[in-house]
Amino acid sequence: MKKEKALVVFSGGQDSTTCLFWARKQFSEVETVTFDYRQRHRLEIDCAKNIAAELGVKHHVFDMRLLNQLAPNALTRDDIAVKEGENGELPNTFVPGRNLLFLSFAGVLASQIGAKHIVTGVCETDFSGYPDCRDMFVKSLNVTLNLSMDQQFVIHTPLMWLNKAETWRLADELGAFDFVREKTLTCYNGIIADGCGECPACKLRKKGLEEYLAIRNGEKQPY
Repeated sequence: MKKEKALVVFSGGQDSTTCLFWARKQFSEVETVTFDYRQRHRLEIDCAKNIAAELGVKHHVFDMRLLNQLAPNALTRDDIAVKEGENGELPNTFVPGRNLLFLSFAGVLASQIGAKHIVTGVCETDFSGYPDCRDMFVKSLNVTLNLSMDQQFVIHTPLMWLNKAETWRLADELGAFDFVREKTLTCYNGIIADGCGECPACKLRKKGLEEYLAIRNGEKQPY
């Protein structure tokens, strides 16, 4: 893989930034793509642009406003409060079809730029129950993309079986711990780095960080 090219689906958040560092270690050339679907915080796009520029990685931004029209929820409307799911229901931050569309369009772009590999930060361990983050979905779509364009793409999911503490560990192993902690945007309230500390995304990120630091400092047994 060292001599091949990859495209990273990139939001500027903790997970996709960790995947970007991972991809830079695995492939000779890496580009990124961010999707502008009029998400809750436009700062997410600026954050992604800034990270890509700092790392010297070519960055594409696709206009996906149609997704905003199709899926009104807490991630596409700033007047809808973020709520966690109850009794097995999905949280209202789930955007139906988002990863289906993102990975499909990433496949088209990958074909145009000559990238065989597509990297995404989806995860089935700490994933809030989103169905389009599951390994089965990604494998199914990988087959569909290959059949639809008669190509041999490989969709990589480096975080699929990692919890948030393990994701922090991976960032640390990649030499990106401080970068990811200080320059990424995970917070649903649009606050870079450690975020607001109150929204579901920040709580998950903080819990994983504290768990990993406890392990790194010898205060807790590793997995």
